[in-house]
Amino acid sequence: MRKLLSLTLLTLAGSTVFAGGYRVSLQGQKQLAMGHTGVAVVNSAEVAFFNPAGMAYLDKKFNLSVGGNGLFANTKFQNSMYNWEAETKNIGTPFSVYATYKINNWLTAGLAVYTPYGSAVEWDQDWQGAHLVNNIDLQAIFVQPTISVRVGEHFSIGGGPIIANGSVKFNRNLSMNPLFSVNGSGTDVNLDAKGITALGYTAGFMFNPSDKLRIGMNYRSEIMMEARDGDATYADVPDFAQSLLSNTTFDADLPLPAELTVGLSYQVTSKWLLAFDYNRTMWSAYKALDVKFGNGSESLNPRNYKNSSTYRLGTQYKANDKFTFRAGWYVDESPVQDGYFAPETPRNDSMGYTGGLTYQLNNKLGIDFSFLYLHFDEIDNSYNHSVDPITQQPNPNFGGTYKSVVFSPGIGITYGF
Repeated sequence: MRKLLSLTLLTLAGSTVFAGGYRVSLQGQKQLAMGHTGVAVVNSAEVAFFNPAGMAYLDKKFNLSVGGNGLFANTKFQNSMYNWEAETKNIGTPFSVYATYKINNWLTAGLAVYTPYGSAVEWDQDWQGAHLVNNIDLQAIFVQPTISVRVGEHFSIGGGPIIANGSVKFNRNLSMNPLFSVNGSGTDVNLDAKGITALGYTAGFMFNPSDKLRIGMNYRSEIMMEARDGDATYADVPDFAQSLLSNTTFDADLPLPAELTVGLSYQVTSKWLLAFDYNRTMWSAYKALDVKFGNGSESLNPRNYKNSSTYRLGTQYKANDKFTFRAGWYVDESPVQDGYFAPETPRNDSMGYTGGLTYQLNNKLGIDFSFLYLHFDEIDNSYNHSVDPITQQPNPNFGGTYKSVVFSPGIGITYGF
C-alpha cells in the first residue's frame, strides 16, 4: 500500500512543476509596454533577452536596464453540476536585470538575469479539488551571459548559455476518501524541491536590410530541470495509516520547452516605430512525467501538452526628448488540451493589452513604466486522469468553468553612457 500511495500522489504532484501556466512573459519594461515584442527591436539592454544579436546595434558603450513587476492574478472556478465555487488570488514579483558593454566596433558582451518561470496558485485548503492541488509556489531564475558579433553593417549574430536555477513547493490532499482525514482535514502531502539547476542556450540573428526595417530571429533551447532528492512530508495522517505514510524523497525530470521567435520592426517615421513578433513554444515535449521515489517505485503521469503560438504587435512613439509612449497587444494560445485542464495550471487562450512610457531625466538616465492586462477566455473543461491511490480506480473527472485575469504594473530604469 505504501508504494501505491507514494506512487500516485507524487506522480500527480511532480507534474505541476514548471507547467505551462507558469510561463511569465515580463522580461523588460520597454518591450512589455510594446506587447512584449523585441526580437527585431533595439531599445535598450533588454535586447539581451529578446535577441542578443541586437546588442551590437546599441549606440552607447555601456547599457543597463533594471525592472520589476507586481503580478496580480485572480482565478474563479465554478462546477455547474454541484455549484461548487472557489477562488484563488495570487501575487508574484518577477524582475529582470540586463547589462551590455561594447568591447569594440564588432563585439559586444552582455549579461541577463530574469525570472521567466515564477508564480503561485493557492486554493483553500481541503477545497473540492484538493486531491489535485491545494497550493503551489514556483520560483525560477535564469542567468544568461551573451555575446553579439557584428558582421558588416547590416547583419549580426548573438547568443550564449542559460543557467537555470529553480525551486518548488507543492501541497495536495492524498485521497478523496474521507477515511484519510483527521478532524475533517484531509491527509495531505507537502513537496519541496530546492536547488534545481540546468543548462540551456539562446542564439539569434538580426538583419537590417534598410535604415527603417529590422528582421530578427531568436531560439531558446529546451531546458531539462532535474529535481533530485526532493522532500515529501505528510500531515493529518489517521492512526491506521501512520506506518504507511512515512516521509520519503522523489526524483523527477521537468522540461522547460524550446521557443522560436521571429519578427520585424519598421521605423515609419523618425518618431514612430511598429513591431511584430511571432513566438512558437514547443510544449509537445511535455507529454508526461517520469517520477522515481525513494522506495524504488516509478510512475508516469500524462500531460499531453501541444505546441502553442503567440502573436504580438507593438508600437512606440517618441514625442520629444523627454517622453516616449508605447502600446501593444497579443494573442497567447494555451498548450493545455481538453481533458488535461488541471487547477494547478488554470490557463486558457488569452489576450494581453499593454502600455507604458519612458521619462528621460537626462541623456544617461530614464525611468520606464509599463502595465499588462491579461484576459483569459472563459472555459468549461476538466482533468480526467486522476487515480485514487488506494483502489487504483479512476477518480471522477474534475471540471467546471474557469475565469482568469492578470494585471501587472511595472517600473524600471535605463542607464547608459
